[in-house]
Amino acid sequence: MRRHAPDAVTAGRILDNPLYQNITGRFVQAHDYIAVERLYELHLDGAYDLIVVDTPPTRNALDFLDAPARMSDFFSSRLLRLLTVPYKSRLVNLASKPFYQVADRILGTQFLQDIAEFFILFQTMAPGFVERADAVTRLLHDRRTTFIVVTTLEASPAREAEFFIDTLSARKFHLGAVVLNKVLPEYLRDAGGGAARLAERLEAGAGPTADALAPIVTADGAQLQRVLTEVAENFLRFQLVAQREAEQEAALGRVPDVVASVPYFEHDIYDLAGLLELGARIWA
Repeated sequence: MRRHAPDAVTAGRILDNPLYQNITGRFVQAHDYIAVERLYELHLDGAYDLIVVDTPPTRNALDFLDAPARMSDFFSSRLLRLLTVPYKSRLVNLASKPFYQVADRILGTQFLQDIAEFFILFQTMAPGFVERADAVTRLLHDRRTTFIVVTTLEASPAREAEFFIDTLSARKFHLGAVVLNKVLPEYLRDAGGGAARLAERLEAGAGPTADALAPIVTADGAQLQRVLTEVAENFLRFQLVAQREAEQEAALGRVPDVVASVPYFEHDIYDLAGLLELGARIWA
């Protein structure tokens, strides 16, 4: 407000206005616009080689991308004109009169005047806000700005990622990479591979194998058969999931410059050594 207001007096009147305080306190998408403003400030500052914006899932990310356009649309909206025109001019056209008559009955004349005064003051900043919003939009479409979509290959997140990829493409944003998280090992994708054949043989011959092993490992034959059968079935189930992941990966990898896979680690990553291992596995 202080940056775009024509003078300090106007800025003070807006910031002190109860309506402004109420709107900014309840306007749930205000943080999206503030975020893009901050991004643009960091860009203009020139102190950083790289700026990373980590957004929540898809719908929230779209709110972030839409924030500059929403601000521009607000200043050119019909509602804003309806609220301010009669107080800028004594002349109210016939088409607008019903709106004011109904609004006056519901809200009261004084309240309408307060709203109009606030928005008239607010409109003095329209050129600055609109120019800034357009500059942010140009920055987001600049080739130096790259979008990275991170997702797992489970059905629901993968569909969400596919929707986001299509949306970015339709809006002419640069999709630089898709990062696939917690991907099962490559060997599970080979349905005709040696491991798969071994699992099928183990499942089919769990009984005889258990009988042969029971004396050696001194275990109950029936219990050993159940364990061997479960191991074989689990492998084949994981293989089915891995094959579906491969299909999802093919669908998601059709647009971006880079598709990177993050393997399913057996341990948490919580330190620098873990990050180095992760980087090595992604870019191996």
